[in-house]
Amino acid sequence: MKRSYFRLLVLICLSGSPLFADDAIEQAMKKYHKAPQGTDPVCKKVSNGEATADQLSELLKAYEAMAAAKPPKGNQASWDEKNQALISAVKKIQGGDASGVSDYKKAVNCKACHSVHKPD
Repeated sequence: MKRSYFRLLVLICLSGSPLFADDAIEQAMKKYHKAPQGTDPVCKKVSNGEATADQLSELLKAYEAMAAAKPPKGNQASWDEKNQALISAVKKIQGGDASGVSDYKKAVNCKACHSVHKPD
């Protein structure tokens, strides 16, 4: 019986279940785009050029997980474009490219993404 549950869990994980995809998106938004009252979220620190190397590394992984997920709403091409802009900007910042922060500020436009991809 335990093997059946284990196999089912493995199958769900390998199938790219939307449940897990939505979770990657939700977790990234909560952890990196929101912050407790009185503190800045990581995305704001990145926009201000104040993010640490560890924060940038974690943020990049979160954006890559989001990019691998299916968009909750809207088309895949738009989803891919918006996520790749975030990923590219973070990589530029990590590489010391001065244009990375301005690229990130453009890419992290919440309304541009939410109006197309956030479910009602």
